[in-house]
Parts: sequence; C-alpha cells; structure tokens
Amino acid sequence: EAGSEKEEGLEQPCPGRSGGRLTLYHWTQSFQLAEGAFGDTEKGLRCEEYDVSLPLSEHNEPWFMHLNPTGEVPVLVHGGRVICDPTQIVDYLEQNLSEEGIPKLIPEEGSTYYHRVQHYRELLDSLQMDAYTHGCILHPEITVDSHIPAYAATCIRTQIGNTQTELKKLAEQNPELKDAYLAKQRRLKSKLFDHDNMKYLKKLLDELENVMDQVETELQRRVEETPVVEEGSQPWLCGEFFSMADVSLAVTLHRLKFLGLSRRYWGNGNRVNLETYYERVVERPAFRRVLGHVNNILISAVLPVAFRVARKNAPAIFSTTLIISALGGAAYLAFLYMKKRLILFRLTPKRRPKHQ
Repeated sequence: EAGSEKEEGLEQPCPGRSGGRLTLYHWTQSFQLAEGAFGDTEKGLRCEEYDVSLPLSEHNEPWFMHLNPTGEVPVLVHGGRVICDPTQIVDYLEQNLSEEGIPKLIPEEGSTYYHRVQHYRELLDSLQMDAYTHGCILHPEITVDSHIPAYAATCIRTQIGNTQTELKKLAEQNPELKDAYLAKQRRLKSKLFDHDNMKYLKKLLDELENVMDQVETELQRRVEETPVVEEGSQPWLCGEFFSMADVSLAVTLHRLKFLGLSRRYWGNGNRVNLETYYERVVERPAFRRVLGHVNNILISAVLPVAFRVARKNAPAIFSTTLIISALGGAAYLAFLYMKKRLILFRLTPKRRPKHQ
C-alpha cells in the first residue's frame, strides 16, 4: 500500500517548474533533508513531498529500497532521474532550476565568494552529525540542555537495537534485495559500534570545537569588513548574501541545540558571533517554515508516527478500544448501582428491637 501510494506521487506535477515532475522523498527530521528543504525554501522552490517515516522503518521497505538501495533519505526524483546523495540533490537543484527570479545560493564558479562558500559547505557537511545524534541519545550525560525527553530516548535506543534484526529478516523475505539489506545491516552495526564508544564520541566533539572556532573567526571577519549601517544589513557567513554555506551552518546549529550541545559551543559569552548569528538565522522566514522552534523537531516527529501507527493497526486498536470502553462502562454502572444502594441504606429508618 505504501509503495503504490508513493508511485502515484510520481504522477503529481510540480507547479510552475520546467524539466519534469519534482518529487522529494524524505523524513521530516532527517538532518540532510532539513538542509535541502531549507535551501529549497530560500530559493522559493516547491515540489511534491512524501514522508518516509524512519521510526516506522518505511525507509527499509522494499518499495523504497528499490528506489534507493542504501535505504536512506532524502531521495529526489526529477522526471526520470533519481538522485540520492544530499549534497548532489542541492547542487542539482541549484544548477538545473535556475530560472529567472530564483535566487542563487552558490556564487558563480571561479569567484572568491564561490571558493569561500564551497569551503564552508564541505567543512560543515563533513561533520559526523549522525554520530552526535546517536551519541547524545545513547549517552545523555554528555549533554547539558537536551530537548530529547527520557522516554523518547528510550524508544529510539530500542528501535536502533531492533533494526539490525529487522534488516536480516527483510533480506530473507526479499531475495532480489538481499545484498542491499545485508550491506545496510553491516553499515549500521559498524556505525553504532563507533557511536556507542565514548572515547570516539569525545574525540568527534573536540574536533567540532575546532570547526566552531573557524566559523567564529570567519563571522568576526564579516563584522570587521562590513560596518552595520542599519538593522538587517548584517553580513552572513561568506558575505552580505545568504548562501548554501549559511544553510549548512544554520541546520547544524539547530541540531546541536536540539541535542543539548549549544551551551558547549556558543552562549554565555562563548563565541558571541556564533550566538548572534543563530539568533538572526532562526528569524528567517524560510528557516521558521522548515525548522521552526527547536522543540518542533520532536513534536513533528512524534505526531505523524502516532497517527500512522493508529492507521496501520486500526483493527487491533479498534478492538482494544471496544474492550476498554466495555470494561469502563461496566465499572461505571457498578459504581452507580453501589452508590444507589448506599443512599437507600442511609435513608431507610432503622427498626428498633421489640422489648418483651
């Protein structure tokens, strides 16, 4: 059912854009998707979007594995072309959807600004964001102000542990995809082994300090070379224009804040340019539309899953609801009966014993 629903999505048009239909398969809280969606929104692009729920393992279902054998989101389908790499998706949209009136987020190749933007894109996109995410979930003690509640972290840990078994089962059920499923299982096993290693995680977080220092220094250069004349004229990471480097930086900072790492990397007088930058970028209309408040990461992830679980398990949920309702109703009637008997007992006059 899910596969047919997604295939029908390929027939949906992309209003106002040439070159074929544009369809994006993603998960709402995928880090890579957030970067691409933020960039698309800044450019004013619109396309058909379909959620592939990671908590419900829809990215492991055969229909999606046929689309992308690595079983990872996002995936862009434009006409008959399928693009699976997040960076390639962004570059493809920048190069192929550059009609008049659509702002460019990457300067002309060969310019000073181009090399600056590409440098920070590569620097920020090379960060091990999945390691930070899994590490903060598996080891919440390294966080300070995490927005992930304990119950959610427990559910995620359980799901991570069950995924390897699920992939093995799917490989047996789908022989034509056996190699793809087993390859993904091996990658996941290796990745989780590293992410649960506290020594490795601390090493990555220390390296992130160096990256944040570079960004802080670059932002300071922008402040020094671009005097602020009026509010709103402040420069961005690579110049006076908003670029893909800013998209990468904004999404990175937003995820770090959600994980409870913001106090370590900015705030309280530490990297003041970075702190000011984050306060500015969250007010951009495109940012608020795609990412919103940091708490929305959890809310928008949980609610769609809850509705989908209810839909997929409708018969079981319906039966359970009926049983609970029946038991509740019976208990309520029993309560009313006992209450009535008690009232009658209190109102009935006591008979005095007869004296001989």
